[in-house]
Amino acid sequence: MSTNTLFSLSNPAIRHLAWLCSSPQLLQCPLSFTPQRYLPNDYLATLLNWDAHPQNAPALLGEPPQKRLGHYVERLYRVLLENLLGWDILLQNQQIHSDGRTIGELDFVVYNRHRQRIEHHEIAIKFYLGHTQWFGPNAHDRLDLKTRSLLDQQSQRSQTPEARELLAGHSISGPLVARIFMPGYLFHPSACSSLRPPPFSLASRAEPIQPNPQAEVPAYVPADHLRGIWVYAHNLRPQDCGAWVVLRKPHWIGPWQQNNPPCPQQAADMLKQIQQDQSPCLFAQLKYHEASGQWREVQRWFVMPQSWPGALP
Repeated sequence: MSTNTLFSLSNPAIRHLAWLCSSPQLLQCPLSFTPQRYLPNDYLATLLNWDAHPQNAPALLGEPPQKRLGHYVERLYRVLLENLLGWDILLQNQQIHSDGRTIGELDFVVYNRHRQRIEHHEIAIKFYLGHTQWFGPNAHDRLDLKTRSLLDQQSQRSQTPEARELLAGHSISGPLVARIFMPGYLFHPSACSSLRPPPFSLASRAEPIQPNPQAEVPAYVPADHLRGIWVYAHNLRPQDCGAWVVLRKPHWIGPWQQNNPPCPQQAADMLKQIQQDQSPCLFAQLKYHEASGQWREVQRWFVMPQSWPGALP
């Protein structure tokens, strides 16, 4: 789905759902679930209808988004499975217990009507920044560790004796086919030679930014993965960010657009706050789009405090 098509959807939840349907993932492997292989040819017409006539849209899309981005993505994923694909969700967020302890959870157990089989889906939306490793904004989260967890642990949970007992209690018999869904972004350092310099060219300064030795993109990440740029707050000037706006969750999903021009002072204030609070912030760089009269995202930036990623082994 083209970016222009995403921008044509005015309802944020429907735009986020459309992004989820078509976005490249950060893990390409035999277990990867690609919605576009199963979506009906008219699914975009369905989304456009929901956008123009909210009363026709599933009720879940009209509810306020949850505070946690992962929970919000699960809601969108449910709509994708049930309302766009027409599949049956047999279980969702079902905890697995052993001797009174919670030992795991099954994200989704679904009946794939196309293949006529029961599947176990594990989903995650992730944002990683290239440093010496691919770290999350919280540096305890790493792309390699999350990928290993999805492949070796989370996707295999339905095969454990405790999970099989749980499934049998819901009249679900195995084996279940494991599927993984992990869309997201990789943020490359601002001085990365593989990226074009931004319009104001951070690289043009007398003291250019020196990137950390960057981890290479793993082979399991598709070449068309979504990209952003990251930079340390102390390497930015307020005038660098005049066309930037802060992205708050759940608007980390999908491209951002707005009617009003960006406020340079708000971006400058946030730069100060990042350094004071030592907390990262995601920004969208906007450009005016004459045909629509909207300010649209053309690039996204993760701005990091000097303390990130912290002490490394």
